[in-house]
Amino acid sequence: MVIYGRNPVIEALRHGHEIKRVIIMENTNRDIIDICTQKGHSFEIQPKRTFQSHQKEHTQGVIAYVTEYATKKLDDVLGDIDLTDNPVCLMLDGITDPHNFGAIIRTAEAAGVRAIIIKKHASVKVTPTVVKVSAGAIEHIDVVIVTNLRNTIDALKEKGFWAVGTSLEADKPHTDIFVDRPLLVVIGSEGKGMSRLVGETVDYSVKIPMKGNTNSLNASVSTGIILFEIMRKKG
Repeated sequence: MVIYGRNPVIEALRHGHEIKRVIIMENTNRDIIDICTQKGHSFEIQPKRTFQSHQKEHTQGVIAYVTEYATKKLDDVLGDIDLTDNPVCLMLDGITDPHNFGAIIRTAEAAGVRAIIIKKHASVKVTPTVVKVSAGAIEHIDVVIVTNLRNTIDALKEKGFWAVGTSLEADKPHTDIFVDRPLLVVIGSEGKGMSRLVGETVDYSVKIPMKGNTNSLNASVSTGIILFEIMRKKG
């Protein structure tokens, strides 16, 4: 996989991600050169014209070839979580846009979310764009891929989690989320929201009250509002 941008490359280097090759545009990113030197990673410095000739994204003068980002199994993640600490996990139901996914990862990591759960089919995966938009946060949060979201919700409930869905038709505002227990927050797609079966499986749903004419928010924005409200209530 090719990743690009200062923060994603720096976090990959610092976090010990397996780096195959780093290419840096001349007269840029002195700090990344220093990190590569300290960590023992080889790097190549290219003239600006050469670098830009084969890199069309907004690279900020650096790209790195790395191994694919590993995903975790649900049981492994749960085995590392202290349920007495009332952790928060996030489930994405039908998010397909890599920019949204990257922004959600960045927000979730900042809000202390322990893991992000996505489904195997009809869902965005970890791509170079996702890594870039996450600004390196992908290195610090577990991504779990499951086959069936409904079964996963049931499994988490058995472990003591309460599942909170999001829906425009919900009666409760997002400020009424109970935070004195392990939480699974489910975010649906922007177009369709949560799928019917997932909506039937969560313990309750909440909505973000709005006063304007727009009846929905970008999925990453909604995620941020809800997660930071939970963080605020946790103190």
